[in-house]
Amino acid sequence: MKNYRYFLVSLAIILIDQAIKLSVHFFMEPGYFGQIEIIGSYFKLHYTLNPGMAFGIQLGTIYGKLMLTTFRIIAMFGIGYYLFSFTKKQMHAGLLTCMGLILGGAIGNLIDSIFYGVWFNNAPPNAPMTWFHGQVIDMFFFDIWEGILPNWVPIWGGSYYSTPIFNFADAAIFCGVVIFLIFQNKFLEKNDDKLASSSPAELSKATEEEENFD
Repeated sequence: MKNYRYFLVSLAIILIDQAIKLSVHFFMEPGYFGQIEIIGSYFKLHYTLNPGMAFGIQLGTIYGKLMLTTFRIIAMFGIGYYLFSFTKKQMHAGLLTCMGLILGGAIGNLIDSIFYGVWFNNAPPNAPMTWFHGQVIDMFFFDIWEGILPNWVPIWGGSYYSTPIFNFADAAIFCGVVIFLIFQNKFLEKNDDKLASSSPAELSKATEEEENFD
């Protein structure tokens, strides 16, 4: 069971994320008129649909969403494999928790991409099919700044911009990445210390076990 406990972190993220998204979909109106102020005008719930990646970035073809969803599926299995492998190797709990957060967030948004086009009929009008073309539901909005970006800003210069709207899955991924970047030395030093203090016999046994697992 201990090899799966960090997958429970992922499961918790998925359940919370989907519960929030379903609540927003069924009980809120999309757009400006349906938004709910939480902390004055600075933090709001704002129901919007995201057809692409984080911050609304999209790939330029009608099959871009399918490519993105396919990549997310591959990434999900890759992260899951490494999380299981690193758990067996007893790597630092902080690293494993971060991976659990990232995996849960990735799956949370993947569910939207695969199923929401069918369940909620929210695929873009030009989508070649509804499966794998669902739009991700976003709702958390820190309304700090909005306006026209200066022309000297690369790519987006001269266009309207507001603080990005995100969801719980995005927040889990962001927190997992940021925490790992801040504490990566501490998270990785456990294995270095473990290897340094091991006897040759222990190292040989650990290598054999790893080869058997592979």
